[in-house]
Amino acid sequence: MNQAGRRHEKRAGDRAGGRAGAVALLLAGAMALTACGAGSGSDGTPDLSSGSRKGQSSTGGGQPAPDAVAPETGRSAAPEGDAESGASAAPDVKAPDYLSTFALDVDTASYGYARRTLGDGRLPAAEDVRPEEFVNSFRQGYERPEGNGFSVNVDGARIGSGKGGDGGTGASDWSLLRVGLATKTAPPASERPPAALTFVVDISGSMSETGRLDLVRKSLTILTDELRDDDSLSLVTFSNEAETRLPMTRVKGNRNRIKDVVAEMEPAQSTNVEAGITRGYEESVEGHREGATNRVVLLSDALANTGDTEAEGILKKIDSARREYGITLFGVGVGSDYGDAFMEQLTNKGDGNTTYVGDETQARKVFVDQLPAHLEIRARDAKAQVAFDRKNVRQFRLIGYENRKVADEDFRNDSVDGGEVGPGHTVTALYAVRLREGASGTVAKATVRWLDPKTRKAQEETGTVTTGAVDGTLWGGENDRLQVAAVAAYFADRLRGGDLPGAPGLGELASRASGLAESTEDSAVEKLATAIGQADRLQRGAGTDDEPEPSEGEIG
Repeated sequence: MNQAGRRHEKRAGDRAGGRAGAVALLLAGAMALTACGAGSGSDGTPDLSSGSRKGQSSTGGGQPAPDAVAPETGRSAAPEGDAESGASAAPDVKAPDYLSTFALDVDTASYGYARRTLGDGRLPAAEDVRPEEFVNSFRQGYERPEGNGFSVNVDGARIGSGKGGDGGTGASDWSLLRVGLATKTAPPASERPPAALTFVVDISGSMSETGRLDLVRKSLTILTDELRDDDSLSLVTFSNEAETRLPMTRVKGNRNRIKDVVAEMEPAQSTNVEAGITRGYEESVEGHREGATNRVVLLSDALANTGDTEAEGILKKIDSARREYGITLFGVGVGSDYGDAFMEQLTNKGDGNTTYVGDETQARKVFVDQLPAHLEIRARDAKAQVAFDRKNVRQFRLIGYENRKVADEDFRNDSVDGGEVGPGHTVTALYAVRLREGASGTVAKATVRWLDPKTRKAQEETGTVTTGAVDGTLWGGENDRLQVAAVAAYFADRLRGGDLPGAPGLGELASRASGLAESTEDSAVEKLATAIGQADRLQRGAGTDDEPEPSEGEIG
């Protein structure tokens, strides 16, 4: 982020000047969290007076979670520099920050697209690899809440060293901390609210590739059979222009008509995503149903080349409809060449989520098994804040979520966008944590905050983890699901050339994934092992960063 870049530049200048005392202080204080909050999100109710949402008067105002900052240290400036040398610390240098705040994310497209790319014999681009989406692609087995909020599960284990010396440097004093959030499982299909879905389908020339438009047709046919009689559906297609193929239509008595319209779709010319989304939101507003889940579903390879090709510009054009009617955007990516980053930006700013469909099996998983989670919303603008106890924690690093970070002071600022979460979703955040010698007691406190989708009332839940809960061994331990999450995170880190403490090489990760696939009897983990093996054959080793790390606080 920009602030991090300025801190890096400042450290470099101080080293050049030979100010050794200031350097130590700067390195110790370099890890204040940077603000990466996106624009305001939808609240599901009309707001005609302003382009930004109001915070909650009683609980808003941008405050960190309770007990987030140790009272004896707070956010005070670092002490002055070495008196003998006459050097003094810059006045804006702060003490190490022990808070980590981010918007929740249930996307999984990055992992799905990486699997497709590896299957085609190519390594995914580093910028398309988001570790949190790899981790969130796997079941974690968290305890579910009884109500409509979240359960907060926090655990971990010591990383130790990998086999054959492949466990990374300094791994023995690092732990992996898992913050797991879960919503109540979806009710039976008969009990969910009716859905009013507007499908916006890319029929540009690039969609003529085998496995794109034909897969979209198959997906929509599957979905048509799964929807209830009281659900509604409309269909918009776009290439260089957008066209409404089917206005909002009740499913009852019209399933064959819907399938016929889907079957008639044929590839055309350019990719004008702007025209498609604009028309899609117009249709969604026209067919809006009170008491129903109103959602736009974009199916595309997201390779925009006509019209506005910037996500922010596109969403500005439909912002009032998005806000006033609470219409959310769900992105389904397809194709071997796929605009992953563009699709993610659209759905993040459109108060939705994204996934990737590479074959019919994945299409059935999305449109049959996961249908309620993709249609309903249980929590709006959900954020998490993890407060580490500086008495016991020396360093920590959040694995992934780089583009979902939120300024600490905006945790309770409900006008700052968070993530939207549906029923049955789980969200996992992994941290590499280095404990202090002799650490005992609290390691971290995790707080999740969200808005009720109907009332907009802010709610919170917390969970705490102690040193005793992270003393076990990660590899070969009893918690298979924690190990699966670790393998997925380390795999993503290797693909983007990272240097996480204790990260095994791809060969060892493939071996561990194979063992976990057997012990969990989970076909998804077996596919993970296959993908890692493919990556191992394409890439041997990973790059390193020679920049010195700070001795305390957040790293990365």
